[in-house]
Amino acid sequence: MSYVRIYSDDSGESHFEDVAVGRAERSDGSDQWLTSAPYPVADMRFRKVISEYPGEPHVAPRRQFIILLTGLAEIEVSDGEIRQFGPGSVLLVEDVVGKGHTTRRIGTAPRETIFLPIAN
Repeated sequence: MSYVRIYSDDSGESHFEDVAVGRAERSDGSDQWLTSAPYPVADMRFRKVISEYPGEPHVAPRRQFIILLTGLAEIEVSDGEIRQFGPGSVLLVEDVVGKGHTTRRIGTAPRETIFLPIAN
């Protein structure tokens, strides 16, 4: 399991980082699963993007996980790297200062996401 982190460096440039989730294996004797350590989230919000706002760079409003449920998005960080994300993608946006990132919809379908802000 993994997620993509978007963060700002000391000069304000935003970057992508691929993060592997640390896992511990557990078994109850019949079923087996993998789980991570808990992440401290504050609440959960659903969002449906019906029409895009202008494709201008912006910083994240807060540190939060974003899980894409439907639709496709392209994100460009200020260092110039561009990646595409679809259903099941998990991002941790932490570029709350600096030059930010740009998000664009791919296609015409609405994009549905879950926001999980990180608890302070």
